[in-house]
Amino acid sequence: MKLHILGCYAATPRTLTNPTSQVLEIKGHMFLIDCGEGTQVQLRKNKIKFSRINHIFISHLHGDHFFGLPGLISTFRLLGRDKKMHIYGPKGVKEAITLLLKLGDSWTNFPLIFHELTSKETELIYKDDKVSVETIPLNHRVYTNGFLFKEKLGERKLNIEAVRNYKIDTSSFQNIKNGKDITLEDGSVVSNIELTFDPPKPKAYAYCSDTAYMPEIISQIKAVDVLYHESTFLDSEEHLSAKTKHATAKEAAAIAKEAEVGTLILGHYSTRYKSIELFKEEAQTIFENVELADDGKVFEF
Repeated sequence: MKLHILGCYAATPRTLTNPTSQVLEIKGHMFLIDCGEGTQVQLRKNKIKFSRINHIFISHLHGDHFFGLPGLISTFRLLGRDKKMHIYGPKGVKEAITLLLKLGDSWTNFPLIFHELTSKETELIYKDDKVSVETIPLNHRVYTNGFLFKEKLGERKLNIEAVRNYKIDTSSFQNIKNGKDITLEDGSVVSNIELTFDPPKPKAYAYCSDTAYMPEIISQIKAVDVLYHESTFLDSEEHLSAKTKHATAKEAAAIAKEAEVGTLILGHYSTRYKSIELFKEEAQTIFENVELADDGKVFEF
C-alpha cells in the first residue's frame, strides 16, 4: 500500500503548497482521493500515470477539495482517454461538472459515471475481489464523507519445500493457494495447512478530511493500519475549530489513540502557522506514531 500526497494544505493554493489531493495505490488500483486545484499538475510532478486512475473519490464540495476535477476531466479528454471513469461524491458533483462541460462544448469521449452520495450512514460504495471502499460520514459545514479502503484477504502462500516433498504437480498450485486440500496418487490427503502459509494480513486506510472532532467514527476505523486525519488548527486556535467544523492536531491524535490505529498522518494544515512540525509536536503528546503529510511526500506501508 502506497500513499502519494499531492496536496495537503487548507484553503487557497500557494506557490509552494497545494490544496487537498492524494493517490492511494492498493492491490493494483490507483485511487484519486479529492481533487483540489492544481491536482493534474501535481500528478505530473509526481510522475503518476493519468491512465491508471479509474476511480475518483470526492469528500465534499468545497473548492479546495474538488475545483481541480473539471480540468483533470478535460485533460483526460484531450489525451484521448476511452476507459470509463467513475466519480464518487456528494449529490451535486454531477451537475457541477456536466454544466462546465456543456458550457465549454467539451463532452468527454469516454464514459463518465457519477455515483452521487446522500446517505448520512456508512455505505459500501465500491468492491471487487481485492478491495472494498466504504464511506465514513463526517461532521463539516457541508455534507462530507471520509473513505475507508480495505484490502480483502489474499491467497494463501505456497510452501514450496512442502509441495516438492509431496511431488505435487504445478497444475494443482492454484487450488492449493485457494485453500484446497490435495489428494495424492496413492489416495492419501494432504491438508492445505501443510502446503501453505497464511497470506499477509489485509491492510486498511482511513481518510478523514474535513471534519470537526467526531468520536463516532472510532468504531468504524478501529485498528486500521493508517489514518489520515485533518488537523487544520493547533490547540491555541481550538476556538476556531468548533466555528469552522475542523479539527486540531490534538483532536486528531485523540481519535487515533482511541481507535488504536497503526499510524496517524496529519494534514489539511492552516497556512497561518510557520512550521508544520508544530502539529506533530502537539499530536505526539497524545499519540506517539505520528507522520506529517506534505506535498510530494510518499508513504509506503
